[in-house]
Amino acid sequence: MIDTASLAPAFDAVSAAFPGARPAWGMVLGSGWSEAASGFETLGELSYADIPRFGAVGVAGHAGRLLWGRRAGVEAFIFRGRRHLYEGVGLEPVIMPVYLAKRFGAKAMLLTNAAGGLRKDWAPGELMVLADHINLMGVNPLIGPHDPFWGPRFPDQSAVWSPRLRKMLFEAAAAAGVALREGVYLAGSGPTYETPAEVRAFRTMGADAVGMSTVPEAIVANAAGMEVAGVTCITNMASGMLDQPLTHAEVTETTARSMEKMRALLLAFADRFASTAP
Repeated sequence: MIDTASLAPAFDAVSAAFPGARPAWGMVLGSGWSEAASGFETLGELSYADIPRFGAVGVAGHAGRLLWGRRAGVEAFIFRGRRHLYEGVGLEPVIMPVYLAKRFGAKAMLLTNAAGGLRKDWAPGELMVLADHINLMGVNPLIGPHDPFWGPRFPDQSAVWSPRLRKMLFEAAAAAGVALREGVYLAGSGPTYETPAEVRAFRTMGADAVGMSTVPEAIVANAAGMEVAGVTCITNMASGMLDQPLTHAEVTETTARSMEKMRALLLAFADRFASTAP
């Protein structure tokens, strides 16, 4: 389990940069999602490189900046980009957004990502609300000595993905005119893409999309008592489903084409979340 004492310098750095910050929620913008935060009033901005134990991102499509923003009168911490387990930096930077959001008093997290589709009837560019997840990353961020900051020793995962926030996402999508799927997200460690045999296995397991992120953040946020929601941009068909190799360029190109609906969904969600915030 991540020792929060080691993360305290990160809290101190953000507190110094954003005096008086009181985010009601946090949002992590994954691969290709970084520009979807436009539409928030900027109250402050800080590079991940200036936050101890966080560090600069190492993947294209991630801006690597923390935005302290406000929309509809409600503050949010918007993490434009994420760190990944496959970068070899450990789990501290991966779960840093959840730590900072919770430490500043946020009650909810919205996690976004890009993923390969496992359904032949879905097309690249479609958006999927996470209804559940499968963790095949080979690690759990709560392993280790128990730290009460992260909740109970054995947290329940019956409803990691908040039904209330999922309903709010579908309401936001309807208001914004954005089509949404719903499904199960499977996370592997990466950085390799999956093999065709793995894709067949994942489909048999009930997964609808496969990626390399998001699950560690969801596990710790849920354990810590936060509401969690997630949205995936299906950027490509997973390995073996089409007769072509997989590339990260395809991921960034698809999210760029889908940016307007991604932004519309997030802003409509922010407005609805604000209307329910205390």
